[in-house]
This record gives sequence, C-alpha cells and structure tokens, in this order.
Amino acid sequence: MEAKAQGAGPAADAVDGPKTIPALMDLVRLVGRSGAPQLRLRLIASIGLTIAGKALGVLAPLVLGAAVNHLASDQPAGVSIALGFAAFAVGWAVVRFLSSAAPQLSDVVFAPVRQAAQRRAATETFAHALNLSLDFHQTKRSGALSRTVDRGSRSVDFLLRILAFNLAPTVLELALAAAVLGGKYDWRFAAVAVIVVLLYTGLTFAISNWRIEHRRTMNTADTEAAGQVVDALLNYETVKSFGAEVRAAEGYDRALGVYNAAALKANSSLALLNAIQALIMNVGLGVMAVMAGFEAAAGRMGPGDVTAAVLIMISLYAPLNILGFAYREIRQSFIDMEEMLKVTRQSPQVADAPGAADLLRPVDRRGGSLAFEDVSFRHDARANGLEDVSFQVAPGTTTALVGPSGSGKSTIVKLALRLLDPQTGRVIIDGADVRDVTQASLRRAVALVPQDVALFNDTLRVNIAFARPDADEAAIWAAAEAAELSDFIQGLPEGMETRVGERGLKLSGGERQRVGIARALLADPCILILDEATSALDSRTEAAIQKTLRKAKAGRTTLVVAHRLSTIADAEQILVLKAGRIVERGAHHELVARVGGEYAALWKKQTRGARSAADVDG
Repeated sequence: MEAKAQGAGPAADAVDGPKTIPALMDLVRLVGRSGAPQLRLRLIASIGLTIAGKALGVLAPLVLGAAVNHLASDQPAGVSIALGFAAFAVGWAVVRFLSSAAPQLSDVVFAPVRQAAQRRAATETFAHALNLSLDFHQTKRSGALSRTVDRGSRSVDFLLRILAFNLAPTVLELALAAAVLGGKYDWRFAAVAVIVVLLYTGLTFAISNWRIEHRRTMNTADTEAAGQVVDALLNYETVKSFGAEVRAAEGYDRALGVYNAAALKANSSLALLNAIQALIMNVGLGVMAVMAGFEAAAGRMGPGDVTAAVLIMISLYAPLNILGFAYREIRQSFIDMEEMLKVTRQSPQVADAPGAADLLRPVDRRGGSLAFEDVSFRHDARANGLEDVSFQVAPGTTTALVGPSGSGKSTIVKLALRLLDPQTGRVIIDGADVRDVTQASLRRAVALVPQDVALFNDTLRVNIAFARPDADEAAIWAAAEAAELSDFIQGLPEGMETRVGERGLKLSGGERQRVGIARALLADPCILILDEATSALDSRTEAAIQKTLRKAKAGRTTLVVAHRLSTIADAEQILVLKAGRIVERGAHHELVARVGGEYAALWKKQTRGARSAADVDG
C-alpha cells in the first residue's frame, strides 16, 4: 500500500510534469559533476550490491523450499534428515540476511554521491540566483525562490534513492522472479506474477493521476503560505506600524485552510488506493497458492515448492507497497527539480563579457572618472526612463543629482554600479566601458551607501566588514569611527559582537545608515555613491557625518543623490533631472542665480520652509 507521506512541494506546472528523458539526463549530468569522492567506484559497487541483493531475495525462498522438501521427503527419520533440514534452514537465513543487508550497504556506499549531488544542485542554483540581474529579483518572492531551491535540491536526493535503488531493482526482481517461477515450476506461475504486477501498477498509476490534482492544490497553498510568512517577517516593521498582524495571520490561515481541505481529499483518495492495492495483492497471492496446491496434489511440486512460490510472490510485492507514493513523489520531484533548473537556465541580463578584464585602480589615488555618454534606459513598468543622458564627473570631484521622484536618479546610480546595462549609450569609468570590465572589479572600485541600508542578521562586526572580509580589527574600528559610530558601539554591552536583527531592525534608521557608511568607507572605493545617505539622521549627527564625508571624499570621486539641497552646496557639479532628462547643470551658486530655473525654485522652496520652521521654533 502507498506510504502515507504527505509532504508538500512547490506548485506543479499546468502540465503533468516535465519530459522524463530530458529530466533523467539532467539528473545524470548533475551526478557527473557532483564531485563525490570515488564517484565511479561507488556507482559500480552500489549497483552491484543492489543487483546481488535482489538476486539473493529470489534465491532465499528456493533455499527454504528445498529445506521443506528435504524434511518431507520419504526417508527414514534420523539425524541426517534433521541435519539436512537445519543446513538448508541456516542457508535460507544467511541468504535472506544477505539479501536484506546488500541494499543497506549499497545505500551507505551511494549516500555520499546523493549528498554531493544535492549539495551541488543547491549551491549552483543559489549562486546562479545571486548572479541574476536586478529585474529577476524584483519580480520574484524571496520565500518562493528559497523554497524552490530547497525542494529542488531535496528532489535530487529522493530521485536518486528511489529510481536507482527502488524502482529499477524492483523491475529486475520481477524479471528474475518470473524466470525462476517459469523455469523451475510452470510458465503459468510466471504469467500470474507478471499479470498481477502489471494490474497492480496500472491501477496505482491511474488512481495516482486522479489524485495529483489534490496534490497540486496542496502545493500551491503551501507555497502561498510560505511566501506570505517570509514577506510578513521581512516587512515586520511595516506590518507592525499599520497594525496588520491580524490581517497577516488571517492570510496565512486562509492559505493553510486551502491546504488542509486538499489534504483531507488526498487522504481519502489515499485510503481508496490502499484498499485497491491490498485487494489485488491478496487475490494474486491466493491464485498463486491455489495453483501451487493443485500442482502439489498432482505430484508435480513438493510442499517446499509451494512455500517457495508463495514467498517469491510476497517478496516481489514488498517493494510494490510504496509504488503509489513513489510514483506521485517521483513526478512531483521531477517537477521540483525542473523548477529549480529553470532558475539556473535564466540568463542574467548583466553578465561579464567574454575576456572581460579587471578595472584598474588609479595609481595616484585621485579617484576614478565617471562619464555617461548618450545613455538611455526605460524600465518595463514605467512610462518614463533616462533619455540621452550625458555628463562627466572628473576624478576627485563631487557631482550631485537632484530632481523629483521618478526623474531617473536611482537609475543613474544602478547604471554606475552596473546593476543595469544601458539600452543605448555607454557608461565609462576611467576610460573603460563598464561592460568590458569584470563586475567584481567594478564593485571593488565603486561603493554605495543607499537610503535604506539593509543589514544581515549578524553582528555589527560582520556587517561592517562585509565590504572587505579580510580587513583587520583596526581597519574596522577606523571605518566605524569615521562614520561616527564608534561611541555608539563602545556603549553596547557586547560591542562589535552585538547582533543587529533581521535587516538591522534592532538599530534605528540613523544607526543603520551609519553602519552602511562605515561599510562603504571600509571598502576604500575610487568612486563613492551616496544615495540620500544621511536622510535618516538628526541634524546634529548629519552635520557630523557630512564633515566626515567631506574627509572621506578626499582622493575619491563622489556621486551624491540628495533631496536636501543644503547638503550638496559644495558640490563641483549639480545635475537637475526631470522626466529622465538633465534639464540643468552647474555649480550651486550658478543654479541658484538662474531666474525661473528648476533648481532655483526648489532652493527657494526649501529655504522658505526652513525659515518658517525656525520662526515656529522661535
């Protein structure tokens, strides 16, 4: 009967499953590159042990049958009869033990291969997902992607175990049993064995196909529930601030309700399947026993032969007990593996060009130059994008980007970091097109302090040192001090070993931004990008960090995104963007003096607001 296991996998495709042969080839190739120790030797040994176990499993009933025949033979009672029977009985016990031990030993031999293949699948998929472009991750739910990787890698282990050491050996055992029954006894015994197994298998597959829809519903609900949980936990502050805890829990409960309803239907249909399987199995055993009895009555078989025939059928049925479960889980595992492989088949839109060279740092530590040449980029989800944007940032200078939301400031930052590639035009750093250099060297040369700094659920030390894991203690503390963070850390009971919580939620917004600044300064970049890097700080801390950032800018080129114009008054160049175009450019004093200009209007609005606030405070 089918094992009553109801684990859920990710949602199945609309089709019944991926093509079996290509999926099997993917599995074979994965094993080949798994890097398992003594791979070839382990494969040969495990297959040999499995075959030996199945052959001994068919042989064991024959040995016991011979023992019974020997005991029932027309010979005078005596010690020799007892010793002969004992010898056969001991032989049967030994053969039966070996037939049971061989698959276990085979599993031990092959287990490192399965684990290596599972590890390789998970690592390759995770690494490839990290290398995929920004557009991929912006359209994926983190919880669903994580579950896809997890289930896909576990499906590799299951498929190797069930296909190589369960179903394939069962087919071999059926062939051996049919050959023995037909050759030693009568062809009708072999025919009964084959017919019963085919009937059993056919009905199991048919009912399992009918049950698969319940599984799909369960899997869809399970993935939805997992996605809701991860989304709610990652956005805990948002959920909490809007009092949406009950709503989030109710959404999770609804998904679990759908899962439970489908699970009940799956369990009921499972009971029906088990009953039908038991009926076929017992009818087959009954027919075999009756046929053997008639043969024994006719003198063509001994009592031991009757025992052997029935035992062969019982041993043959034993692996079929999990056939329904195995069939369904194999199909589901192929789907899980295919979903995982879909991730690895995604081509990143941003990738290193063949033969890409490393970006060389300027030897005079003057900072890198940055230039946009007729750059255009349009997001799929937006009506506007960048259009023919051109500007140059000289080494060691500061350029500021200002403009309303959606004007293209963040897109320029992502293009400079090569998180996106321009659809037309070029982005040039130190004379090299960013598409012609390796991404790793580019990211070492360019560091970003975002407006919303996301931290790992680890210690302050790990989060600051993330930019340069080989940095020593002195360098980490120097970066923390430069970001006005050292006094705060020294005041903590655990100091640098303080854990910051999920996404840094244990820290205030200003503290998170200071950690982000420290991390960027530790990276020692040629180009420093500040995307509203002080927006979450109070005025006193902002003034202190602005002073620190002025020092940090020495020997570096800086690109600043700002809404508060007072923070960029000392920039050598200010670019005013509107609807994806640069509408004004120049120094602060030039733009403020421009009558009717966008920057002048924005400056007047902010300074008027600041004066009004000062009057109220007074």
